[in-house]
Amino acid sequence: MSAPERGSDRRTLIADSAIELVAAAGLRGLTHRAVDGAAGLPAGSTSYYFRTRTALIGACYARLAELDLGDFDGGAAPAPTDRDAAPAPMDRDAAAAAVAAVLYRWLTTGRSRQLARFELSLEAARNPELATELHRAGRGSRDLAAGILAALGAARPAESAELLVAWADGLLYDRLAGALARTRPAPDPAELTAVARRMIDAALA
Repeated sequence: MSAPERGSDRRTLIADSAIELVAAAGLRGLTHRAVDGAAGLPAGSTSYYFRTRTALIGACYARLAELDLGDFDGGAAPAPTDRDAAPAPMDRDAAAAAVAAVLYRWLTTGRSRQLARFELSLEAARNPELATELHRAGRGSRDLAAGILAALGAARPAESAELLVAWADGLLYDRLAGALARTRPAPDPAELTAVARRMIDAALA
């Protein structure tokens, strides 16, 4: 493996370890030394690749976006690269099932990642230096949602995508960290599919 490839792997390991730390201990637990320990790396490794805490958080944003988009596995009609190209038609039930599958994953096996995402997003509201990184990371999910809605016939897919992403984020936050999160029953795929269908119908209305 070449040095650049080793560096890329090391950066990914550091970002993944930082995300897990934030999920477990909040931002107060995010230090370069703690990430070194969590990643099993020699002391000073994290600061070598990410000199500042802001740079480390920016890496977390990028990694979270990469992992979240990867969860769709191409099954939810990502937005076409060519914005002038006509999207392939899509069925609402199929779209709802695809969105629900991802929501279910994020509420179960991907729970810690979503908790970290919410925690890290709040930091950008306090640190203007992070706003650009957060915006860049958030564009991917919105572009994907716009692609889905365009394939479903949305007249203004970009505007509708903003609503769909906001509703999905609200659902995730409520189920993971809301006042009733601890008393809610376990996530149910059928219920999430019905909710996703209602969100899609509303976004298309």
